Amino acid sequence: MNVEPLHTAEGSEYPCCRQLSIFLENRVGQLLRVTRLLEDEPVHILGLAVDASVDCAIVRLLVDDPDLAHQTLSDAHFALSESELMVVELPPGKRSIMVLCSALISAEVNINYVYTVWAGKERRPCLAIQVDDVQNAIRVLVGQKFVILHQHEL
Repeated sequence: MNVEPLHTAEGSEYPCCRQLSIFLENRVGQLLRVTRLLEDEPVHILGLAVDASVDCAIVRLLVDDPDLAHQTLSDAHFALSESELMVVELPPGKRSIMVLCSALISAEVNINYVYTVWAGKERRPCLAIQVDDVQNAIRVLVGQKFVILHQHEL
């Protein structure tokens, strides 16, 4: 039986970024271990979210080089996975998050989680957003003149 990985003819139709989720024991020093490993590589952490419970934690990272970060963390025997999410640049002004959330609600798109990101050489403020309907979310946000970033723009 052939067990070669499946490939699609084309990549994703929409802009997306790769997030690493690292599964850690919830004990002192675990996040420091992760950051020290990445400190030794040319990898910059642009966004970070920690979801902790009594005995474990999930650390979500958005980095500028997900391939190198994945390899480095895998080599150190961390349990991790990858997923896609949107990174949306926030325009100046006090109401940008409210307008973004309103646009998604009007399209009946559910936000599963969100965290802040600083993207590009200028370190523009952005939100990393994981939603239940990426294509619809991007269509609506682009219609509202929001900028959705690709991985290479981080």
